[in-house]
Amino acid sequence: MERVKMAEAESLETAAEHERILREIESTDTACIGPTLRSVYDGEEHGRFMEKLETRIRNHDREIEKMCNFHYQGFVDSITELLKVRGEAQKLKNQVTDTNRKLQHEGKELVIAMEELKQCRLQQRNISATVDKLMLCLPVLEMYSKLREQMKTKRHYPALKTLEHLEHTYLPQVSHYRFCKVMVDNIPKLREEIKDVSMSDLKDFLESIRKHSDKIGETAMKQAQQQRNLDNIILQQPRIGSKRKSKKEAYTIFDTEIESTSPKSEQDSGILDVEDEEDDEEVPGAQDLVDFSPVYRCLHIYSVLGARETFENYYRKQRRKQARLVLQPPSNMHETLDGYRKYFNQIVGFFVVEDHILHTTQGLVNRAYIDELWEMALSKTIAALRTHSSYCSDPNLVLDLKNLIVLFADTLQVYGFPVNQLFDMLLEIRDQYSETLLKKWSGIFRNILDSDNYSPIPVTSEEMYKKVIGQFPFQDAELEKQPFPKKFPFSEFVPKVYNQIKEFIYACLKFSEDLHLSSTEVDDMIRKSTNLLLTRTLSNSLQNVIKRKNIGLTELVQIIINTTHLEKSCKYLEEFITNITNVLPETVHTTKLYGTTTFKDARHAAEEEIYTNLNQKIDQFLQLADYDWMTGDLGSKASDYLVDLIAFLRSTFAVFTHLPGKVAQTACMSACKHLATSLMQLLLEAEVRQLTLGALQQFNLDVRECEQFARSGPVPGFQEDTLQLAFIDLRQLLDLFIQWDWSTYLADYGQPTCKYLRVNPVTALTLLEKISREMKDTSRKNNMFAQFRKNERDKQKLIDTVAKQLRGLISSHHS
Repeated sequence: MERVKMAEAESLETAAEHERILREIESTDTACIGPTLRSVYDGEEHGRFMEKLETRIRNHDREIEKMCNFHYQGFVDSITELLKVRGEAQKLKNQVTDTNRKLQHEGKELVIAMEELKQCRLQQRNISATVDKLMLCLPVLEMYSKLREQMKTKRHYPALKTLEHLEHTYLPQVSHYRFCKVMVDNIPKLREEIKDVSMSDLKDFLESIRKHSDKIGETAMKQAQQQRNLDNIILQQPRIGSKRKSKKEAYTIFDTEIESTSPKSEQDSGILDVEDEEDDEEVPGAQDLVDFSPVYRCLHIYSVLGARETFENYYRKQRRKQARLVLQPPSNMHETLDGYRKYFNQIVGFFVVEDHILHTTQGLVNRAYIDELWEMALSKTIAALRTHSSYCSDPNLVLDLKNLIVLFADTLQVYGFPVNQLFDMLLEIRDQYSETLLKKWSGIFRNILDSDNYSPIPVTSEEMYKKVIGQFPFQDAELEKQPFPKKFPFSEFVPKVYNQIKEFIYACLKFSEDLHLSSTEVDDMIRKSTNLLLTRTLSNSLQNVIKRKNIGLTELVQIIINTTHLEKSCKYLEEFITNITNVLPETVHTTKLYGTTTFKDARHAAEEEIYTNLNQKIDQFLQLADYDWMTGDLGSKASDYLVDLIAFLRSTFAVFTHLPGKVAQTACMSACKHLATSLMQLLLEAEVRQLTLGALQQFNLDVRECEQFARSGPVPGFQEDTLQLAFIDLRQLLDLFIQWDWSTYLADYGQPTCKYLRVNPVTALTLLEKISREMKDTSRKNNMFAQFRKNERDKQKLIDTVAKQLRGLISSHHS
């Protein structure tokens, strides 16, 4: 029973579920019925559900049938009305069809016209669109065409500007076109091409500048010379006008196109075609000779391309290389002034260009770079000038070189370069100039002294007298009173030497010009150089003349007279220097002239040479002496050679009348002393081992002749018997032997009142031994003591005794 009840309960639940599903099917949209049906199939009672569904369908059919039956009459009426409408509709359809056919027939032409209009409107729209696109593309094409034209005509900076506009303004508007892509791809290539071509122009410019630096420098130095001449004319008036004409017109290349020709033209290469006409009143400005547009173009192009630093480094590197080449002097520069001038022109040209670049560009070169180049140039230039100027031996070339260096320094100073070191170096060259002058004047003095006749200058008229006075400051009242013809005491070399000293002073003054030296410095320089001329050059020349082998006593006497007058003229030289330098001699630190000392030394040397020359003449006469030391004959007169010697001395001392008294007296005393000494040596020479008293008597006659000459007073001014004292040694020695007064000599030896005070025991012993040897030689028949043979032994014993005593005196004296 329970099972039946459970089955009934389940059946009721199922029936209720099916009823629910049917309601859902009826009320739910067909699209959402799927889940409902699925719940049926998920269950196990779908058969029963189908039965339920069929039952529900039949129920609905019955309801529909009831409803239709209820509305049937209305439906029939509606059908009837519909059939009537169908007939009317058919008529309407036929009318419409007929109307449509007529309309189609009538509108066919209109459709054709409209189609044509449509095509025209389409073409018009296409044309308008095309025109609009072409209007966008045409500026691009025009700019590109302009770019190619500028590239073709080498106008690279405008081309670069055009390229910039094309790339940033025009191409972005038409970037979707294929030809634009081609242009965009070519832009980097065009930039590189412009960059390379502009660099090529710069290289041509640099090469041309290197070749024409000397022309640029020459023009700049001409300008500086003209300005200096103008300054001298207007007495240091400030310069009128600009000294840099080209700097007043700055290049406007940033804003305007540069109208240039082919890069192969002279203008583009950097040098303008300017004829060098010396007759032109105005020298063109140094910068006016140079077209700097290649530099500016290249600088601007590299700046626009963002490679300015690369360009600056390249330019500076190349110019440094060119600077080193310019500063390398040619090996033969020292031979001519043109060599120096070309060297200076190149340096000036180089720095004129760099100075212009500094002032007309912004940062291509800076002051530090210019200063570095100038320091290098200054050191190398000074070193080169020191080396090459040392080879110059011509003072005129050194002077011209100095003037050229001053012009070189003044030119560069105009452009703001410091040139103090150049003027310092000129002071070094000044010393070298002085040396070359001294060498030149050494030759001049040598020629003057060699060509002089060493005779007083004769004058036969007032005109000749004034001419000599005009050349040399000489005043002598007695000479002026003398009638013509008359003679100056000095020879021609005095006025010639005096004038050459003045010429030397003028030459020194020329070098000091334009060196910016004070009057004191110029005066000091001239005085020092003149002192060197006097103390070294002129002194050496005089000494060489005095020391010549073939110079005679007359020439030496004239030299003494000449140097005396030159010594007196030194004060006039002092005045001359004072007049040209305006520095008084009393000024502190003023150098004094050493001319007085120079001429005194020369005079003393001439005096010594006179003494030496006289002694040599005396020696020459003494070489003619031919004494027979073994003679037994007693002579009655002096030897011939000595008579001739005395005659020579008399004539010589007669020439000494114009010499200062002391010179003549010293020469005479020196000659007499030398004669006495030579005679003594002749008597005592070792080769004469024996002599007789007869020979001694002849020798005594010669000494008496000498004493007679001394007593005659050949030169005035000696006190009585002073000159005879030169022969006192000989006289006492000869008297001792001739008078054989040994007892007196030996007894009074060493006493101040001794009669034979000047006889030296050694000399007496030497002469006594010679006589002793002769007496011992019994083989000689002419022996003076032959007639006294019986007394020979006693005499010999006496001689031996005297000799022994003399030796005792000698030994006691030495001890």
